[in-house]
Amino acid sequence: MVELGSGDYIYEVAEGWGQLPDGWSFKEVAAVGVDANDNVYAFNRGEHPMIVFDKDGNFLRSWGEGVYPRAHGITMAPDDTMFLSDDGDHTVRKCKLDGTVLFTLGVSGQPAPFMSGDPFNRCTHVAIDPRNGDFYISDGYGNARVHKYSPDGTHLFS
Repeated sequence: MVELGSGDYIYEVAEGWGQLPDGWSFKEVAAVGVDANDNVYAFNRGEHPMIVFDKDGNFLRSWGEGVYPRAHGITMAPDDTMFLSDDGDHTVRKCKLDGTVLFTLGVSGQPAPFMSGDPFNRCTHVAIDPRNGDFYISDGYGNARVHKYSPDGTHLFS
């Protein structure tokens, strides 16, 4: 058994966890999220970008096929939604847990000019302010910026 961590935070590696349908495979799982029901969301760079498992590793569903060319970050929100950043598509999408897109920030496939400061050029992650729901998007690979948005996706400043 392999253990990772220290102190109160010791984790065991669960070899073979996550049973995929026959013929499926993971390709570079970029981020993982867990919902309030302990379902696990593996955001990966394969043919099936979002693969959802129950807590025991049983496959539940997949979604996002053809939408996410280069999965990068997942942030689970307290309202049973999630933010998905795709650094190859230059977008961040806010989605329901079933994959329904609520809104998209950025223009799919169209990066802002390199180091322009405009959203987005290879955006990476989202952080949510728990006080008011504002959120911040790191845009670091091609922009060296952080952008702030209101909960409805209105750009506030960079």
